[in-house]
Amino acid sequence: MALKMADQEQALHTPMEWAQRKDRVLLTIVLEDCKKPNIEITDTGLHFKGKGGTENKLHEAKIEFFKEIDSKESKYAVLPRHISLILKKKDATEEHFWPRLLKEKTKVHWLKTDFNKWKDEDDSDYEGGGEGGAGDMDLESMMQNMGGMGGMGGMDAGGDMENDKESSDSDDEDLPDLE
Repeated sequence: MALKMADQEQALHTPMEWAQRKDRVLLTIVLEDCKKPNIEITDTGLHFKGKGGTENKLHEAKIEFFKEIDSKESKYAVLPRHISLILKKKDATEEHFWPRLLKEKTKVHWLKTDFNKWKDEDDSDYEGGGEGGAGDMDLESMMQNMGGMGGMGGMDAGGDMENDKESSDSDDEDLPDLE
């Protein structure tokens, strides 16, 4: 019994970041070099346990979601610096955003909002779907986009520098000589 208590005391809570869309929750477990994590996704929660980080320490997290998800349609990918999860909301037909990720209405230090992936309900580019929008993004396309910087979406390789030379703005005007 003392050995079990020692293991539980050593387990650190895993830092997490989350964002959402109308039909899914994007959850990132921020833990480097986690080789063989134990991830259990249920309709009401998530249990994670794994060794990783710079000191290869045991990390664990058990959370209960605000509402139910479809655990069979949810996916995850273990990457070198983190673990990405896409959790499909069970009531996706309602098309509403959750006010928070956790069932309990408490602030926890290990959970942060991922503003890089966040979309508000009233964001116009959410509705776009295809190009530029994230409406039909799936795990495979998300993983392809995560590998390095690549190209920036919507920009030509050379940018639009040639057209910029022809246009003028107020900074390009000749200044009078100083006396």
